[in-house]
Amino acid sequence: MTPQVVAPLAKPLGVVCIGLAFRNPVLLASGTAGFGAELDDVMDLSAIGGLCTKAVSVTPRKGNPALRVSEFAGGMINAVGLANPGLEAARRDDVPYMGRAHPGTRVLVNVVGSLIEEYAEVVAGLDDLDGIDAFELNVSCPNVKKGGLEFGADPVALTALIRGAREATKRPLFVKLSPTLGAAIGETAQRAVDAGIDAITLVNTLPGMVIDVEQRKPKLSFGSGGVSGPALLPIGVLATWRVRQAVKVPLVGLGGISTGRDALQYMIAGASLVGVGTASLRDPRAPARIVREMSAWCERHNIADIASVVGTLNYPK
Repeated sequence: MTPQVVAPLAKPLGVVCIGLAFRNPVLLASGTAGFGAELDDVMDLSAIGGLCTKAVSVTPRKGNPALRVSEFAGGMINAVGLANPGLEAARRDDVPYMGRAHPGTRVLVNVVGSLIEEYAEVVAGLDDLDGIDAFELNVSCPNVKKGGLEFGADPVALTALIRGAREATKRPLFVKLSPTLGAAIGETAQRAVDAGIDAITLVNTLPGMVIDVEQRKPKLSFGSGGVSGPALLPIGVLATWRVRQAVKVPLVGLGGISTGRDALQYMIAGASLVGVGTASLRDPRAPARIVREMSAWCERHNIADIASVVGTLNYPK
């Protein structure tokens, strides 16, 4: 396995996180970036710090029928259903792309499963590939053996899932937590760290529903879906701050970021990296613009190193 080459860190936005150098803190969120090749004609992938791939599961998933995505005033709701080509095809055709085409952009492979052991199977099945920097475990998936209870909400399942993935790789492991954990998200984060997690992504989408009032039925064919976009921003920022109080591992702040100031909120709350999703779907130029806005903010405030901003929130006593 050959580690990806990354140019020397350019301050003020260069970041070192879990031993990996990122040219800047901005990542493309899983589910919005495909495997990278899909974006080459519409986005400069050399302008961002990294990319979280589309989810990879053991077997292919067709996902939910259309309509799978719908916008509303506060952002977007989706029920894509974790559609992906499955481990074998992803390994052969999709995951290696970024390492070949954009060796300076970090790659996190998002992993999903319906059973605890499937996470470790996917990680083990991809671990020998070049061009992968880390794995991100999406534990908001339902555990079919527990009647649909999310892995992240089940302490025993979460611990077993992470330990299995940890045994399958020496690469850094991220875990992506759901905002539905509420005030318990700090405890869940600590449990994940105890099980072997290196970093935590906050947050996944929030369950919701948008109704077509003329037809009196949900906009999405699946019915409910995951809410993302601006409405998720304050929820994600609070979750990031709560987890920062509970654990010391690096955090990725994600949810509702569409400006540099949004990204800085997450970093001040305690995130070392930030993820952009819905904003990049609306405007593929948004991630690069966010990077520029963050750089301009640092210049105005005489910030020589963006890492000095992380976790500096002046929270009321």
